[in-house]
Amino acid sequence: MRKMLKSKLHRARVTESNLEYEGSCAIDQDLMDLAGIVPYEMVMICNLNNGERFDTYVIPGKRGSGEVSLNGAAARKGIAGDKIIIFSFRYVHDEELKEYNPKIVVLTDENRPK
Repeated sequence: MRKMLKSKLHRARVTESNLEYEGSCAIDQDLMDLAGIVPYEMVMICNLNNGERFDTYVIPGKRGSGEVSLNGAAARKGIAGDKIIIFSFRYVHDEELKEYNPKIVVLTDENRPK
């Protein structure tokens, strides 16, 4: 099996950084659904503004809000307004690779799908 990109939220805008929260990344539940990301799934985040790359887990944000919040230690990796890419992964059998395509969700500055 190979670890492959399952989905990504491309160019999400961080709406909040909350150091006092216990941890994770809160994402608008609608965006999670579009990307097939479930609560507490581990994701990799790349910050386009400062080059930071880190792993954390996802919690659902308010549906329809456009929320993308970095919480706890992750709040040190980006600030409101930063553009990030949120990657999720899955394992795929070699036999599935010819038909395999990840889900790519490109976002506007308001964290709405283009």
